[in-house]
Amino acid sequence: MQSTGSGRAPVMADVAQAAGVSHQTVSRVLNDHPNVKPATRDRVLTAIRELGYRPNVAARALVTRRTRTLGVVSFNTTLYGPASMLYGIEQAAKDLDYFVAVAALAALDRRSVLDAVDRLRDQAVEGLIVIAPQTSAVNALSQVRSDLPLVAVGCGTHAALSSVAVDNEAGAERATSYLLDLGHRTVHHVAGPRSWLDAQEREVGWRRALAARGAREPEPFIGGDWSSRTGYELGRELAARVHDEEDPITALFCANDHMALGLLRAVQAAGLRVPEDLSLIGFDDIPEAEYFGPPLTTIRQDFDELGRRALATLIELVDLNAGGGPAPRTAPRVTVGPSLVVRASTAPPRPEAA
Repeated sequence: MQSTGSGRAPVMADVAQAAGVSHQTVSRVLNDHPNVKPATRDRVLTAIRELGYRPNVAARALVTRRTRTLGVVSFNTTLYGPASMLYGIEQAAKDLDYFVAVAALAALDRRSVLDAVDRLRDQAVEGLIVIAPQTSAVNALSQVRSDLPLVAVGCGTHAALSSVAVDNEAGAERATSYLLDLGHRTVHHVAGPRSWLDAQEREVGWRRALAARGAREPEPFIGGDWSSRTGYELGRELAARVHDEEDPITALFCANDHMALGLLRAVQAAGLRVPEDLSLIGFDDIPEAEYFGPPLTTIRQDFDELGRRALATLIELVDLNAGGGPAPRTAPRVTVGPSLVVRASTAPPRPEAA
C-alpha cells in the first residue's frame, strides 16, 4: 500500500482530495451508489488505485449495515469433491468482492453443524453456505432459524432446503447407459457410503438406467468410505467373478474415481486387463484420472460452476433479506449437470461375454 507522504495509510479524505471531490462522493463510489457521474467515478477509482486505499470494512458495515461477509460450513476432508466445492465457493466469493469465513468441522453431526452456524452468526455473516453431503448435516440444517439466508451445497437434489447440487442421478444414469451402449449385458456398481447423499443418488441413477434398458440389476458392492483402499479391497473380492460362467462381471461403475483407482490396481494385480476383461468408469474426474493406467472414463463435475451458482443463489436470498422483500415461497433448488469424459478404461465386452 502506498502512503500519503506522512508515513500513514491513506484514508477516505486523502482519496477525496486527490480526486477533487467531496468525502460524500467517495463514499457513494465505494457503496456503488447510482447517482455518480461516470467521469467522477473514474477519477475516484483512479485515486483509490494510486493511493492504495483500502476501505475500513467495519466502518463501512456500520453505514450500509452490510458486512459483505459470508459464512461457509465445511468439514476437514481430503476428498476431492467437498474440497473442490469449498475452493469453488471461495473463488466465486472473491470474484464478487465478498469475504468468506470458514468453519471446518471434524464431523457433520447435528451439534457440530448447529454450533458452527451459531459461531458464524456471531461474526455477523450475511448468509451461509453449508457443504452438506451427509444426511446428518441436512437434518441439522432444517433446524436453523430462517432469519439467516442459507444455501446447502452437495446435499443432493431432493433436500427441502435452498440448495445447489450436481445432478448425481443423471450422471450415474449417463455412465451406466454408456456402458450398456457399448454392448455390456449389465453394469455392476461399487457404491459409496450409505450415509452420503451423493452415494444414494448415484445408486438411484444406476438402477434407473438398468431398468430403462431392461438389464438385470445385480446387487451393488457397498464401500465403507470413498477411499482407494476400499476400492482395492472390493476389487480383490470381485476379480474372481470377472470370468464367472454364470454371472460374469464385464462392466463396473464406481461411485467415485478414488475407489476406481484402488479397484483398477486390484484387478490388474489379479492378472486382469482393463478394458479388455473389465470396463471401468468412475465419477468426479479428479485431476489424476487421465493419468491412470489406462486413463479413466468418468463423470466430470464442474465445481467452479457449482461455486458460482451457490454464491448467486445465496446473494439473491441475502438481498431479499436485507431489503425486507418477501421470502421465496419454495426453497430455490439449483441443479448443475455433469458430463461424461470418455477415456481408455471402457470398451465393448469380450466376445464370449457379449
